[in-house]
Amino acid sequence: MEDPSRSAVSPPDAEPRGQGASALGGAAYGMLFMLGVVMGIVGGFTQAAWDVGPVPASAVAWVVALFAVCLGAGRLMRAKAGAAAAAAGWLLVSMPFSLELSQGDLVIASGAAGYVYLYGGMVALVAAFLMAPSAPSGGSWLLHGQQPPNPT
Repeated sequence: MEDPSRSAVSPPDAEPRGQGASALGGAAYGMLFMLGVVMGIVGGFTQAAWDVGPVPASAVAWVVALFAVCLGAGRLMRAKAGAAAAAAGWLLVSMPFSLELSQGDLVIASGAAGYVYLYGGMVALVAAFLMAPSAPSGGSWLLHGQQPPNPT
């Protein structure tokens, strides 16, 4: 008799995850998204804070930090979705910050620091996403050691 807990979409050798594991994984991805949002807000306002000669040092530092956080998220969650969650949060905030309002206000100005922060940040996101593991082989670090329930 067919086990009703298995869906027709999942492969036959895949074990179903418990509700606790699913909730914990969802919370982890939600926190990574919020980390990206916070990085976008703080980075948007501080990306032009200091220059070292002609180099916008704070924008470069934010690009390196963004790459490190997204790559770390992808590696810790052992899936590209970890990097994508943090990247989506950063993009959600940074793109509207670059738009000029009718009053002339904008957060990320069109200067060297703004260009390095926005375009360098996008390159960092893509690089981190591509370098993250593509398939979870042993599960995420968060759920390591938890065995899925055995239906037999």
